[in-house]
Amino acid sequence: MSGIYIHIPFCKQACHYCDFHFSTSMKKKDDMVLALAKEIAMRKIEFEHEIVETIYFGGGTPSVLSNEEINFLIAEIYKNFKVTKKPEITLEANPDDLSSERILELSKSPVNRLSIGIQSFYEDDLKMMNRAHNSAEAKKCLEEATKYFENISLDLIYGIPGMSDEMWKQNIQTALDFGIPHISSYALTVEPKTALSKLIQTGKIAEPQDEAASNHFMILVEILQNNGFIHYELSNFGKENYFSKNNSAYWLGKKYIGIGPSAHSYDGEKRGWNVANNSLYLKSIQENVLPIETEILTVSDRYNEYIMTGLRTIWGVSLDRIENEFGLDYLNYLQKQSKKFLNDDLVSIENNILKPTAKGKFLTDGIASDLFYLNLEE
Repeated sequence: MSGIYIHIPFCKQACHYCDFHFSTSMKKKDDMVLALAKEIAMRKIEFEHEIVETIYFGGGTPSVLSNEEINFLIAEIYKNFKVTKKPEITLEANPDDLSSERILELSKSPVNRLSIGIQSFYEDDLKMMNRAHNSAEAKKCLEEATKYFENISLDLIYGIPGMSDEMWKQNIQTALDFGIPHISSYALTVEPKTALSKLIQTGKIAEPQDEAASNHFMILVEILQNNGFIHYELSNFGKENYFSKNNSAYWLGKKYIGIGPSAHSYDGEKRGWNVANNSLYLKSIQENVLPIETEILTVSDRYNEYIMTGLRTIWGVSLDRIENEFGLDYLNYLQKQSKKFLNDDLVSIENNILKPTAKGKFLTDGIASDLFYLNLEE
């Protein structure tokens, strides 16, 4: 089973913390939709023997597209690929795009999962992040969306400067009060060259504190687990049967095609990425040339990716798979490197599966980088 990801590179305005590829000018939106459809057709050969199980509209802000445009792109996928009977079709959306009428329209479309970028229910946080919606819109859209969609995920950001533990608990509680079955939550990170980075450098916004973020993460894990959520990936929590199939496929190393500017693809042996420039992407597609660069992954690359994704999920890192797929050298290296983390109770091994402990979860990315195989020549 495989997935198709479509990157919609447009946003109404730039959030201060974001470093994803997008444009706030909608001038080329019509051309872009046609180019995305053309790329879908140009790449059907890649999944000749695959069945598409998930379709995911990410971005950017996919909800800036009209329902007609979204339905058109879904129809193009069905025209060019074999699609499973009940695929998971996710649309990332912002509250300001989700009016009652829009939600009702979407509920009649093939889209069956919404991923809503709430980030916070506090007005000051939303203004600081330069979000396009306000707190009232966030709540109103969830009220409406839950009438028509069962499968909803929302995003929340923690570690925001000035956010107390109590405020963070209230943010989580508000999400729970709407009966949302999936929550994705991320620490506010300061990426270079973003507006947030400049605002911190000029002293207009305080720098996020690791200790506050760590506390918020622990609070999040405890509250959600007490409310029947499964912490199935470092930043993702879902009720039974509500894990994101699209994201789970990525973490489990399944194949996917990324359509659109800056979108990434993976076929098990090589990784590809489209040019992160709307004009260059459009020009290339119009000239019938795929604007993609690829790299063949070495054994060490694939091992490192498995370590990174495996440690972030409830599925962990299988020592048997390491030995079978990568060889004894890699297994011995992993066992040697993980000793100190085992001794410090940051990871554990059960049934030959290596996983972070509750204490090690927040440190997962750092642990993974210490387990990477950096010096083995192919």
